[in-house]
Amino acid sequence: MTRPPPLSPHLQIYRLPLTAVLSISHRLTGVMLVLGLILISVVLMLAVGWPQGFTAFQKALQSAPGQSLLWLFIYALFFHLCHGVRHLLWDSLFGFEAHRQVHIGIFQIGISIFLTLMTFFLGQPELTP
Repeated sequence: MTRPPPLSPHLQIYRLPLTAVLSISHRLTGVMLVLGLILISVVLMLAVGWPQGFTAFQKALQSAPGQSLLWLFIYALFFHLCHGVRHLLWDSLFGFEAHRQVHIGIFQIGISIFLTLMTFFLGQPELTP
């Protein structure tokens, strides 16, 4: 009597390693950036051809959901940048060890959050009386 082949672990009990989560996130942020650039192109066309539509877009961008989307876009930009630097490190044959992969991954997340927060705080206009 033969044994059935082993089954793959189910997604509910299998935990992806950090490098896999970051790799998937890198691809998702790339898609987000492409969609954001398409939106920026549409907005620029609105500014040229339909000023009322551009004004409406500006008002929508100043709302809470619009600001949230803008900051998500900025975070996606910094996350994608940091992950690209991580790949450059890998291209130079640095960071392939298991313990370094986790540390560099956590560092990547921290730096992308730090850059986003610095953009937020340094990008605020000064209030003049």
